[in-house]
Amino acid sequence: MSRLIEDVDADRELKTKHRAMWSMGDYPAVAAEVIPATGPRLVEACGVHAGQRVLDVGAGSGNAAIPAALTGAQVVASDLAPELLEVGRRNAEAQGATLEWQEADAEALPYADGEFDVVMSCVGVMFAPHHQASADELVRVCCPGGTIGLLSWTPEGFIGQMFATMKPYAPPPPPGAQPPPLWGDESHVRSLLGDRVTDVVARKEMLTVDRFASPVEMREFFKLTYGPTMAVYRNIADDPAKVEALDRELADLAARHFAPTEPTMGWEYLLLTAVRQG
Repeated sequence: MSRLIEDVDADRELKTKHRAMWSMGDYPAVAAEVIPATGPRLVEACGVHAGQRVLDVGAGSGNAAIPAALTGAQVVASDLAPELLEVGRRNAEAQGATLEWQEADAEALPYADGEFDVVMSCVGVMFAPHHQASADELVRVCCPGGTIGLLSWTPEGFIGQMFATMKPYAPPPPPGAQPPPLWGDESHVRSLLGDRVTDVVARKEMLTVDRFASPVEMREFFKLTYGPTMAVYRNIADDPAKVEALDRELADLAARHFAPTEPTMGWEYLLLTAVRQG
């Protein structure tokens, strides 16, 4: 019994840290200025349309949830960080979209079995620490014959490589936590969903990012806005040599992903859709 209590307490502490990480900085600026095309792309791939009941898991400030609502679907946007949901509410109001915003843990969704026609996540659920638990919830709340749609950064793409670059400077992950970019590996996602889904369609696509004029500008933007990057820099703040080394490595990484003749970057993601078995 005491071991169970310890596990519950550890999980609660981990989720509190995750919530704090995504609430620091300005992730809505990343969603709006850097990756706005990803949400509509996922909505399109899922075939969202009027009359459907849609759940966006790890919705953040509504990058995918708001475009889904604008189709006429009944959308619930859920996220662990209420601060992001509040920004999403304002964004939705400005765009004339009506949807529900609910604080929820991707690993323990507060919804009934088979409640939604479409369950999707745009670079959101991939950051929940326990992949199988999250995948089980995605499947559980999707109705038989419904669609599960995921857009996730690949391990080989820019964001996946950024996490690999930051890893030596980050505190060790908690026991059982898995790297987010694994959701960008098709075989990993297929194993998580298993035989509970059919008609899996997976393809790697490239997001063109034109927000930054230089690698250094990209690095500095992420240092000011992106929670995971900010957390790593806070971890090494007392070691100027490590800060300098990470600065250099991130700028070098960004430079390798810039186009040779223009200030644009290509960020690879995996777009995967599947149908829930009946």
